[in-house]
Amino acid sequence: MDTTDPAPRVLVIGFDPYRVPGPWDPQPVADAMEVGLARFAEHGVGVETCLFGLDGSDDVAAVVAAALAARPWECVVVGGGVRKPEDQLELFEQVINLIRRHAPDAAIAFNTNPTDTFDAAARWIA
Repeated sequence: MDTTDPAPRVLVIGFDPYRVPGPWDPQPVADAMEVGLARFAEHGVGVETCLFGLDGSDDVAAVVAAALAARPWECVVVGGGVRKPEDQLELFEQVINLIRRHAPDAAIAFNTNPTDTFDAAARWIA
């Protein structure tokens, strides 16, 4: 019996909930992300995450570009609130253009919340 994890096919890009400034509790978001990522294992699909902070401690372009260049991706899911807040529109555009540049063959998907990340990817992977 093969006990190794499947090779990652999906990259999930989003905010690290513990490094988003503000007076809020990141734990519910982190818990929902774990639930969503567990669904990949349930379906035998490999997944990796690329999470970055909004606390100024990350060079977002470098972090995302490195993750995208790490391997060929079948699908890249942009979630974690990257596309929703209007004040992050420039960041969202930057992420999409990095995907286009560094993973041109990958499908791009969007989740509606952390628990449906697998569903977003499943629309595009075989």
